Amino acid sequence: MPADPLALLLGYDGAVVEPGSDALSVAPDILEVPFWTSDMCDEVIRAAEHTGHFEPHPDDPVPGHEVSLATISPVLFSHVEQHIGSRIWPLLLHHWPLIEYRGLRDAFVIRYRAGEQTSLRLHNDIAQVSGTVRLSEDYVGADLHFPRQQWDNAHQPVGSALFWPSLVTHPHEVTPLVSGTKYGLTIWCDLPSDLSETFA
Repeated sequence: MPADPLALLLGYDGAVVEPGSDALSVAPDILEVPFWTSDMCDEVIRAAEHTGHFEPHPDDPVPGHEVSLATISPVLFSHVEQHIGSRIWPLLLHHWPLIEYRGLRDAFVIRYRAGEQTSLRLHNDIAQVSGTVRLSEDYVGADLHFPRQQWDNAHQPVGSALFWPSLVTHPHEVTPLVSGTKYGLTIWCDLPSDLSETFA
C-alpha cells in the first residue's frame, strides 16, 4: 500500500531509512548513508514540482533549477534538519571529529532536464559539510563528479545520501545529462560558529 503523502512530507512518518552504526566510505572523505525511502523520494519530487518554483537564483554564482525544501514546507525543512542532526551527524563525527552541527544553511531539490539545465560547472560549496540524496533514477548522465577524488555517484542508490567536506578539498561538477530527468536533494550544513559571520 502506498505511503500517505501528507504523513511522509509533514509528519516524516515512514520517510527515514535508519543509517546503521557507521557511514560507508565510497571515496576519499566521501561518505554514504541510507537516508530516505523510495516513497519519500517520490513524494518530495511531486511536492517540488507542485510548487512551480524550479528556477535559478540571479545572484547564485553556480545557478541551478532548484526549489528549497523551506519553500515546499517549513515543517519538512525542520524534519530534515533534525534528521541530519540526530541520525546522520553522529556518524559523520566518527570520521570528522572536529565538525560542529549548526543546522542547515539550505536544502533544495535540483532538477536536470533537456532544454533547461543539463549540467553544473566545477565548484565548491560555501558550507561546512555538503550532501546529496539521489531522488530518481530514470535518467542517463548528470553524474555528480569529484575530479580530485576520481569518483562519481553513477551507482548511488535512490534514497541514499552522500556527504563530504565542502570548502576546499572536494570541488565537484555535474556531467552533461544524456536523457531523462534527474532530481536530487542538495544539502548544505551551516558553517561552524567561527566562520559563519565571515561568509554571511
